Amino acid sequence: MRRYLLPLLFIFFFIFESTFVELLPKQLFQSDMILVPRFLIITILFMTIYGGKKQGIIYGFIFGLLFDVVYTEIIGIYLFMFPLVAYIIFSMMRIFHSNIVVASIVSLLGVSLLELGVYELNYLIKVTDMDFSTFIEIRLLPTLVLNLIFLVLLAYPIKRLFEKHAEELKNE
Repeated sequence: MRRYLLPLLFIFFFIFESTFVELLPKQLFQSDMILVPRFLIITILFMTIYGGKKQGIIYGFIFGLLFDVVYTEIIGIYLFMFPLVAYIIFSMMRIFHSNIVVASIVSLLGVSLLELGVYELNYLIKVTDMDFSTFIEIRLLPTLVLNLIFLVLLAYPIKRLFEKHAEELKNE
């Protein structure tokens, strides 16, 4: 049963991301802000930090492909970006201590890298015509605030889950 817990957790966050914005009351935000929940990539990054590079990158590939197939018209953007961000964050965490505060800050950096990479690729292939300063103001900053709230609420339980998972892998 425990071997199915992590894939189910990732599937839950994959589905929850798409329904989260629909659950927010429309009156809460009267502006043109774009809130993008990136709970799945944060969970993948925590898996990479506390569970291991190999598993984080594999889950990044799998859910990046799934994300592309379900949510985007262009196959490959998230398939490329999820594992790349996981690898970059893993490389950064070799320098830093992996306490929860540093992991949370680095995960927010990973969300920023993902958002910037997706924006730049979409801008390059002319899917979006939003200029960079508008992107920062109405999409990146609100997205970082939303995901910071997610991290404040759930970073510790997710960290503990992946630490237990890593310990079980060592004992096998």
